[in-house]
Formats: sequence, C-alpha cells, structure tokens
Amino acid sequence: MSTSNIVFILLVAVASGFFALNVQRLIAYMRIGLAADRGDHPARRFGNVLRIAIGQSKILREPVAGVMHAMIFWGFMVLTVGTIEFVLAGIFPGFSLEFLPRPLFRLYSLSQDVFVLLVLAAIAFAFYRRLVLHPRRLEGDNLEHTDALIILGMIGGLMVSYLFANGFLAALHPDAVATEKFASHVLGRTFAGIDPRTAQVGHDVAWWTHGLLVFGFLNYLPYSKHLHVATSIPNVYLSNTAGGPWQKGVMKPMDLEAENVEQFGASDVEHLSWKNLLDGYSCTECGRCTAACPANITGKPLSPRKIVVNTRQRLMEKGPLVTGDRMEFSHPALLHGEGLAGGAITAEQILGERRLLDTFITEAELWACTSCRACVQECPVGIDQLEIINELRRDLVLMESRFPEEVQPTFQSLERNGSPWAFSPGDRAKWAEGLEVPTMAEMVERGEKPEILFWVGCMGSFDDRAKKIAVAVARILTAARIKFAILGQEESCNGDPARRLGNEYLYQMLAKQNIETLDRYGVKTVLTSCPHCFHQIGNEYPQLGGNYDVIHHSTFIEQLLADERVPLGGDERKTLRVVYHDSCYLGRYNDVYEAPRDTLRRALPVVTLLEAPRSHDRGLCCGAGGGRMFMEEKEGKRINIERTEELLATGADEIAVACPFCMTMMSDGVKAKDSAVPVRDIAEVVASQLAQPAARTIS
Repeated sequence: MSTSNIVFILLVAVASGFFALNVQRLIAYMRIGLAADRGDHPARRFGNVLRIAIGQSKILREPVAGVMHAMIFWGFMVLTVGTIEFVLAGIFPGFSLEFLPRPLFRLYSLSQDVFVLLVLAAIAFAFYRRLVLHPRRLEGDNLEHTDALIILGMIGGLMVSYLFANGFLAALHPDAVATEKFASHVLGRTFAGIDPRTAQVGHDVAWWTHGLLVFGFLNYLPYSKHLHVATSIPNVYLSNTAGGPWQKGVMKPMDLEAENVEQFGASDVEHLSWKNLLDGYSCTECGRCTAACPANITGKPLSPRKIVVNTRQRLMEKGPLVTGDRMEFSHPALLHGEGLAGGAITAEQILGERRLLDTFITEAELWACTSCRACVQECPVGIDQLEIINELRRDLVLMESRFPEEVQPTFQSLERNGSPWAFSPGDRAKWAEGLEVPTMAEMVERGEKPEILFWVGCMGSFDDRAKKIAVAVARILTAARIKFAILGQEESCNGDPARRLGNEYLYQMLAKQNIETLDRYGVKTVLTSCPHCFHQIGNEYPQLGGNYDVIHHSTFIEQLLADERVPLGGDERKTLRVVYHDSCYLGRYNDVYEAPRDTLRRALPVVTLLEAPRSHDRGLCCGAGGGRMFMEEKEGKRINIERTEELLATGADEIAVACPFCMTMMSDGVKAKDSAVPVRDIAEVVASQLAQPAARTIS
C-alpha cells in the first residue's frame, strides 16, 4: 500500500467521522422538538419524492432558474455515483465500475462528462444571477450571500478538478479513460504536448484537489444553508404538504384536556415538532415562498422564508445548550459575539430571555399571514411555513392573550352568538324566507330525510351580499329537484376564524357543538358554498370525530350540469368575457380548480374564460383568510386591491368567484377602483340561466 493510499484512507476516515459527528449533533438538536407521526401513506409519500424531489416539479415552475437548479440537482445525483467510484479507487487502487454490464458502464461513463458540463453551465448562470441580476427574492443578509457563493465555488471546483484529473490522465494513458468520457478526451488532446512528468503532476494536483473538495464540501454542508442537499429528499417524503387533499393544509390537532400540559402552541423551538425543525435544516433560502406571499408582495412585514430561517437560527443557538453539546460556534450569532445589547450572548440569555417568538419573530409578522398556503405550494423541498406560524399564533392567544384588538369582538361574538358578528342565531334562516327551504328539524318532524344538508355558513346567513349566493344555491337545488334542508338557527360557525387566529379552545367548542348537531340528525352529506366551511367540516372535523362527505357547491353544481339535471334557458347573452378568481381554501387547500371554470362554461351560452397572470395554484389570495377578514390592513397596499387590479387588467366583463369571503374582498376592490365590472358567484351565474326561476331573489 502506497503512502498516497494511506494518506487518502486517513482523509476518508477523518472526514467521514467528522461528518458523522455533525449528523449526530443535528439529529440531537432536532429531537428537542415534539413528536410528529409521518409514517403513514408510504406509497403517496414515495410518489411525492419521485415527483417533487427527484423530478423537481416545483423547481421547474420557474422555467429559467428552475432548469438551472434542476441541472445542478440531477448532476449531483448522477455524479455521486462517480464520487463513490473515486473514493473506492482512492482506497483500493485500480478499482473501477467496469465490472458493470458493458452498455450500462458506457452509459454511466457518458453521463459523468455530460452532467459535469451541464452543472458547470448551471453554476456559471447561478453566479451571473447572484452577482449581476440580483433577483429580489435572493436578496438576503451578507452571510447567506457569501455562503451561496462559497457553495457555488466548491461545486464549480469539483467539476473543474474532475475534468482536469481525467484530462491529464487521458493525455498520459488514453486507454485508462473510458471513450464515452468525451470531454475528458478533448481536454486530454489539449494536454497531449505537455511533458509526461508535468502532466502527471497536473493529474495528481487535480485528483487531490477533487478529493479535498469532496470531503470539504461534505463537512461544510452541516454549517451551511445547503444542508438541504442532504435533507431535502427525506423532508419531501415526510411532508404532508403535497399530493392532493390528503392532510393538505390541515392544522395540527391539539388535546386541550390532556393532563400535565403546560404549553399550548409554540413560543420556542422545543414547542414545535421535529418535522418543523427538519424544515429549518431543509430550507434552501430560495425565496420562492416569500415571492409568492400576498402579505410580503403588498408591503407587510411577513416573509415566510425568514420564519423558517429564524427557526433554524434559534435551533442552532439553543440546541447546543439543551443537548449538552459544546459546539456553540456552529451558530453565526455566537461566532461573532452578537447579543441583546451588542455584546456576547450568554447561556442564561439563550435559555431565558431569548426565544423564537419576539426575539426572532415578531407579532406583526405572524398576524400579517392570510393562511393562503402560497408559501407551502411554492416550496420545492416540502416545508410547511404555515404550520410554524399557526403554532406561534396559538401561543400568542392561548398562553399570552396577545392578539390585535379588533379580533376581540370576533372572539366574543363567536362565543356568544356562534358567528363572527353580533347577530342573533334566530336570524340565520331569514335569507330563505319565501323559498320554502325546510330545516332539518322540520323534516325530521315530518318523518323525512334530505339527500343533502346545505350548510349555509355565517356569510350566507348574515352578510347581505352573500345571502344572494345562498339564495342562488337554493334555487339551483330546487330546480334540479334535490331534496335538501338547512339547520337554520341550529347552525353555528364552523370555527375556522377562531382556529386560524390561534384560539383553539374556541374552535373546538364550536366544532364539537356542530358535530353533535350533525350526528344527532344522522347527516352524511354536507353541501357548502364557502370554501372555509368546506375545508373545516370535511378535512378538520374528523380530528374531533366528525366524519362527513362534504362537497363544495362548485363541484356539486358542475356535476348537476354535466348530468343535465339543471334546466337552463334563461338570460341569453352575447359573448361574455369572465375571469375567475381562485379561492385559496378551495384551490391550494383542496385542489378544486376546474369545477368552477367548468360550471361557468356549461352555464353560460357564450363565454370566454380569461385567466389572470396568477391563477390556479399560483392564484393570489383575496386577503381575507387566516382571520384577516376581521382585521384591518394597517401596513402596505391592501391585498384585495392588488388582486382586483390584476383581475380588471384582463379586460373581463365580469369577475367570478366561488367563495363569500372572496366576494366581499373583490367587490370592495372593484368599488375602490371605481369600476363597474360586476362580481358574481358561480352559483349566481347558473341561477341567472335557469329556465324557470324557482323563487324570488333577495334585492
């Protein structure tokens, strides 16, 4: 065994050992988080890995930057095989993968040079973007920027050293380099005139440079944001943020009656789940989440990227002390001696005065969130930024009673009246006067049972504009001869505003009350016109034992139209240009995008459906979700104005919605812009086309 082999083996041992210690350290930090079960649905999780992690489907949503990142990622995967061969050859001289079947070995050899060149091109473009173009979403602090440049430089160095090592080898021994490694042979012919001894030195320098970069890169990762190179694939597998409505957007359940529980929600990293902490490790800091955030776009203080980065920073700060690890230098703040008053941070401050909430993340950031899930949708590595925000909100409300003052009347009305406004529950069915819509109590008294329960919701019951949507739904159901009923004064708010605002106690009180009512009547199928009711009853009530088949009116009406059960023949019109606004809770939460559009196509005689630049799963929030409906926008531009301007810019004759919250926000936006473009719910569009109106409408 040569001296070179011995030195290389020692290098492998030291680098591998140090990397293993870092992995052990990071896992220990992650374990300070709470338990989270992420072992269910393995087939779906594996499918997400293939589609999102390996296939880079979310990365490729941006055609230029996406291709660049995908090339680097795929190159990393392909070249990892070559790196394994390189390491084994360093330990066992003469080792090669030539024992593989000839066609497979030739393909492998070709792939190495092809991807080296692709990665080099991608790295060059990445440097150009960061140093020349300066995309806004990539503008972070200097440490992050420097870290990115270091990583890009190391990857570029790996590619160049690989080519030079093989090029010099091809110049010395052409047969030693597979013919399929075309770039290496081209470089070898360039080096052909060099003195053999010089070429050998060149090869050795390039070979050792490559080796040092491989192990340097490996051990730099645990201290870099590029740790996602190692954690992104498992993070996507463990994520509940993709793959259809399966647990998508469902808030984490809370046992409010558990014994010896002293903390509700999260104020620091140990109150978050280990998966939330793994999200921090996996964040690429690409900024896609922040670039899609409606709050950030309109000048609010919220940045979803910052939320996740802050979580990782706090974990790196507190983890060493909690676990007994003495590697505090791993955290930049500790490394540079930054503290609360500009001095060094002490252990007492880290464990006492400092915490994730307030020290790193402010109230203003948390209350700016509309819970639209645009950040989660855009994240290429399966991070759930919203879950962290929701847990911090829970702490603010349940543990510290800190929330915007305008929310207090909402909480009081929900508790006293079962709605966000101070209306009497006895008035819930007034919208249906003259429509002969029966209540469940009336049908039971007659010994009848409806096909479906129409869950009207607070907006449809009390908001003057949304009442017209409820009337339209009732008219369509009547025209289609659907046997349905409502709960009337027995209906209460589904609890979504309370839960999204962090008041889990109030949410569970409302939800359990509704579940008791629904179960008492033996309700199986629920129809809603509000996406918030649709999501809450269908996806989150099962946490409390309420299991129902819940359908949104867009899907139900579209199916009725497809089955020709709705008699059309009303207001004939010439070509109508309509732009549809996607509801976040219908779209990103439940993947319902085409049903509302198909409903418009089937209902209107001649329609041209226009699309805003941000539509479908890229749709911009109206600004009402996450409890924002009941709060004032005090900073930046109003979100509904931003969205209204975008919709009006399409030149549409009408704006169509499928959510009463969106109706309010878009209607207010249109008024603010002094526009005469009407805003109609898709149910109103269909009702206007009924051959024989079933009943009067509300004026």
